[in-house]
Amino acid sequence: MKIAHTIQDAAAMKSLSSLKMTMLAAAMAAAMAVPSLAGAQAQSEHAGHNMAAPSPTASAASPDTGSAVKQEVGHGSMDMAGMDHGSMQMQGGSAPADARDPNAYSEGYVRNAGKYALPPSQALRMSDEHNFASVYIDRLEYVRARGQEWGSYDGEAWVGGTYNRAALKAEGEVASGKLRDSRTQLLWRHGVSTFWDTELGLRFDHGAGMPNRQWLALGLKGLAPYWFDVDATAFVGPNGRTALWLKTEYDVLLTQRLYLQPSVEVNLYGKDDERRGIGSGLSNGTAGLRLKYEITRQVTPYIGVEWASNFGKTADYARAAGEPKQETRFVAGVSLRF
Repeated sequence: MKIAHTIQDAAAMKSLSSLKMTMLAAAMAAAMAVPSLAGAQAQSEHAGHNMAAPSPTASAASPDTGSAVKQEVGHGSMDMAGMDHGSMQMQGGSAPADARDPNAYSEGYVRNAGKYALPPSQALRMSDEHNFASVYIDRLEYVRARGQEWGSYDGEAWVGGTYNRAALKAEGEVASGKLRDSRTQLLWRHGVSTFWDTELGLRFDHGAGMPNRQWLALGLKGLAPYWFDVDATAFVGPNGRTALWLKTEYDVLLTQRLYLQPSVEVNLYGKDDERRGIGSGLSNGTAGLRLKYEITRQVTPYIGVEWASNFGKTADYARAAGEPKQETRFVAGVSLRF
């Protein structure tokens, strides 16, 4: 009896050992299958690739039964040379011949027409089909220099759409309640790119005690890289007169509302105009620095300083008229937008 029990116990232990080995082999096979499953998932994301990957097997045999557990593994031995990159198609290009007609499913109805069209006051229109209008007074300021005081203005108004607008630019100086000097431009503005407009029109110069001048204007206005506002206009007038006006501004943010605005403006002329005190070449220029606080988008008060200088023959005309060649101006004003 003892011998029988001993044989039974040995058989049970052997069976238990065989079960442990089988479970161990299954666990090893499962661990080897994880990389294969992960590779298969990554491989499915490349729909355009034709991969020729062999599927070798790994065997784990039980020492008692001799049975083998086979598992797909082989992602690590994938043949990358078998990938067909030529079959990859990039987005873009012409539509295929069997592409769906976007109007085929509307049964002939189009926007703003037919029995389902809205009344004119509610017609569906994109923003670039609307006309808008705006008035922007960049500078409405008090100026003091050399013990003298006067007022200055610079602004524009426009009406039109996204690509075409009629614009009116005006700048000048007022002293003792009278218009001392002014430059007014009536322009047609056309958008040529995302940040740039071309301008074509007329300019009219008026000065107290000086003859008026008329010009044909051709300009470019927009936002240069690094956020510089640029305005450049060439002028052609009677009797062979030519001129070039350049202006640029930049906003240096100190907070979301408070910012510094440096600016530079220069004027160049092709020939002398003694009656208006203008010499050929680089005639005059100003460099300003204004500290602005944006109360709202529509109202922005500021203070600042501006340096103005005449050059060349213009400086000679200024000295002959008893005016300084250069001066420092202190300014305070407000910018308005409607």
